[in-house]
Amino acid sequence: MPTRPCIAVTPGEPAGIGPELLKDLAPRYPNVRLVAIADPQVLRQAGCPSVPFASIDPLPAPGTLECLPVQVAKPVIPGTLNPANAAYVLETLRIAAEGCLNGQFSAMVTGPVHKGVINDAGIPFTGHTEYLANLTAAPLPVMMLAAGQLRVALLTTHVPLRKVADLVTAERLERILRILAADLTDRYAILHPTILVAGLNPHAGEQGHLGDEEQNIITPVLDKLRAEGMNLIGPLPADTLFTPPHLATADAVLAMYHDQGLPVLKHVGFGHAVNITLGLPIIRTSVDHGTALDLAGSGQASAGSLIAAIEEAIRLTGCLRP
Repeated sequence: MPTRPCIAVTPGEPAGIGPELLKDLAPRYPNVRLVAIADPQVLRQAGCPSVPFASIDPLPAPGTLECLPVQVAKPVIPGTLNPANAAYVLETLRIAAEGCLNGQFSAMVTGPVHKGVINDAGIPFTGHTEYLANLTAAPLPVMMLAAGQLRVALLTTHVPLRKVADLVTAERLERILRILAADLTDRYAILHPTILVAGLNPHAGEQGHLGDEEQNIITPVLDKLRAEGMNLIGPLPADTLFTPPHLATADAVLAMYHDQGLPVLKHVGFGHAVNITLGLPIIRTSVDHGTALDLAGSGQASAGSLIAAIEEAIRLTGCLRP
């Protein structure tokens, strides 16, 4: 590990707020090297001064934003999407991920991307989580968001609601619970994590009257893993799972689908929540918000979630003091 952890930052969609969020960010972290994987002109346009990335000595002064240059295909107009720049966004992710794999970077932090414009460019893309898993050859990534002590992981991520039930399988549930428990132990130093598991259906199926996934799939998997020593509680009705008495006992929650768990977490911590991808061979954190095209170029966007994502990445590298 470098003396100063080297964190790659991808600003995401160049027409969104991502580039301007980097403004004045580097001086907050004199003990960390922040390297923007981006077009230097896009950064300058957003008011973010940077220096060329120095992969070898001499290193830039502490608190300086470095830039590993990648060029956009077309000039960027803040707030206006252009499918021509979709490949640029994915190239920044590729460079950051490969840099983490080869030890050039200690971790990567991602800004918000616009899934729609990437798909409009003819590139199949469902999100950072799946894309980075493919780049790093990770068999099953796990999306987890954190706000303070509340951590919510997802069994399914960016899929239509009508497809969720088909993805709630015993194999998938067991694999994701094992990854979640292992990363809570290995990355967060929680020796015997307690995980609350939500049911899929209202009232956790009401003993089969409102759905049988709890009885036929979820409970048997939990029983199997509990017999191995994992501390799992559930399946619990999602409408009462997130109450203080339950959360007081938990190190993480596993929700069955995106909008079952994340509305609660974002209500608690929007603006300073962090997205962490578990199950990868690299450390990756991200903001909890989108591209906010309506705010791009206005100077009104808050960097709170990006700051939280950078600080979470720093902690996960083992450097506890940003």
